[in-house]
Amino acid sequence: MFQYRIYPTKSQAKALEQVLEECRWLYNETLAYRTRAWEQEQRAVSWYESKARIPLLKQARSTLKNVHSQVLQNVTERVELAMQAFFRRCKAGETPGYPRFKGKGRYESFTFTQSGFSITHDERVCLSKIGSIKMGVPSPATRQDQDVDCA
Repeated sequence: MFQYRIYPTKSQAKALEQVLEECRWLYNETLAYRTRAWEQEQRAVSWYESKARIPLLKQARSTLKNVHSQVLQNVTERVELAMQAFFRRCKAGETPGYPRFKGKGRYESFTFTQSGFSITHDERVCLSKIGSIKMGVPSPATRQDQDVDCA
């Protein structure tokens, strides 16, 4: 994986912020749904059930349609991983720390897992539903022998 610095325009920066806000909302909604299911019905919600709710949530909240589907699926996966870590800590006898809801401005990244993006030959990254954003490319010397995350 590689990490690149992007240089969005003002409108692109606003679109990126809106995507982050929708991801934050979905994270909190998914966490609340799972919590309610356990508290009211003693029922565990699977990741697949969480993913299956996304189309219903898109109907109820039209702004979710402005976010690529795989980005939304990754948000539900993050909730799943947070819950797995919580139960792992409970089982190990550690202080568990239930997953927290994210406050405004506290959701800081999103992930395109397989599609929805492309890197062009003219040092730009095209993000689905956002546009083509200028990026800085690391020099060949800094690319060698480095593992870099794409966030």
